[in-house]
Amino acid sequence: MIEHLNVLIVEDDDVAAESITRSLKKVDPDISLVYAEHGKTAIEILEKRHPSRTLAAPYLVLLDLNMPVMNGFEFLEYIREDPVLQDCIVFILTTSNDDNDRARAYDNNVAGYMVKSAVGPQFAKLAMLMDAYRNAVEPNH
Repeated sequence: MIEHLNVLIVEDDDVAAESITRSLKKVDPDISLVYAEHGKTAIEILEKRHPSRTLAAPYLVLLDLNMPVMNGFEFLEYIREDPVLQDCIVFILTTSNDDNDRARAYDNNVAGYMVKSAVGPQFAKLAMLMDAYRNAVEPNH
C-alpha cells in the first residue's frame, strides 16, 4: 500500500480541475495534488525544471487529452520515449469517448481511460479508483 499518493493533474479546464480536487480530497484529505495546464508544463514538473511546482514520488498522472500548447497524446509520446519518465503511471481523464482516442491511449501504455461524463457526479468513481490504486500498489523502494 502506498501511504501517500501524489497526483499530477494535467488539465486545462479550471472547473474540471476543481471538481477532481474536491473528489480526491474527500477520499484522502492528505493527497498531494499538483496541477499543469498542459503537457509542456507537466513535463517541466516531471523533469524537475518547473520554477515553483514539484511532485514527489510515488506519483501518478491524470491526463486530459484535449489541451492547448501540448495535448495529451503529445505528452504521452514524449514521456514514453524518455528513459526516466517512460514508466510513469498515467490515467486518461477526458471528454473524448472516441474509440480511436481510446486505442491510441492504450497503445501508449496508459493504466486506464475514463470519460469525464461516465465518472459520475463530482468524479466520485475517480476518487474510488485512486483509493483502490493507493491500497493495491506496493511501493517501489
